[in-house]
Amino acid sequence: MKTPEVLCRAERLAKHVKGPGGRLTILNQLDLEIRAGEAVAIVGASGSGKSTLLGLLAGLDQASSGSVELCGAPLETLDEDGRAALRGGRVGFVFQSFQLLPTLTALENVLLPLELRAANNGAAPRDAKATALDALQRVGLSARSGHYPRQLSGGEQQRVAIARAFAPGPRILFADEPTGNLDQATGARIIDLLFALRQDSGAALVLVTHDNALAERCDRRLGMHDGHLEALP
Repeated sequence: MKTPEVLCRAERLAKHVKGPGGRLTILNQLDLEIRAGEAVAIVGASGSGKSTLLGLLAGLDQASSGSVELCGAPLETLDEDGRAALRGGRVGFVFQSFQLLPTLTALENVLLPLELRAANNGAAPRDAKATALDALQRVGLSARSGHYPRQLSGGEQQRVAIARAFAPGPRILFADEPTGNLDQATGARIIDLLFALRQDSGAALVLVTHDNALAERCDRRLGMHDGHLEALP
């Protein structure tokens, strides 16, 4: 059986920041591989560096040292525009705080990455609206496509954010505490939705979470401690 492709690889990854007492090490010589199709949960105490790691893996932040290869491209060789172009269509991101644009409707929020991908490729956003409407239908929000974020509940906003992340057909999706701002019942529905869409799309899923129910659904669980990752049972 063929070994799945490595979609994301971090080697000797480090992140340091300046604090009142001097240099603070958040990540320390960390190594990690994420393969196509797998779901990986990253757990650990608040402030342990989990969200920092996710941002580095997705190219949203830059490491102090070490390297990250994402979808075959070394991120340290790319500028901000290059990293954005790499993410377009291949990488999705779901935030705890949803990060929907308040002046755009649900449909327009889902359309945005599709239009940006088309612009980066120098092409018209062919069938982008149909793709966005299909993504909203898959998360059960067809009837809310014309509503603005302020008109949606927290669970509905997160479903729009998930539709936006999956609409371009990413190969890998990063999610930072995707159930953190939701009540338990709504969070459980979001978990089911994430894994159903992952099953349909075949995308790899990398989750930072405090939610044990979510972590236990993953193929692997990794614990963050002192800037390192260790495999958990």
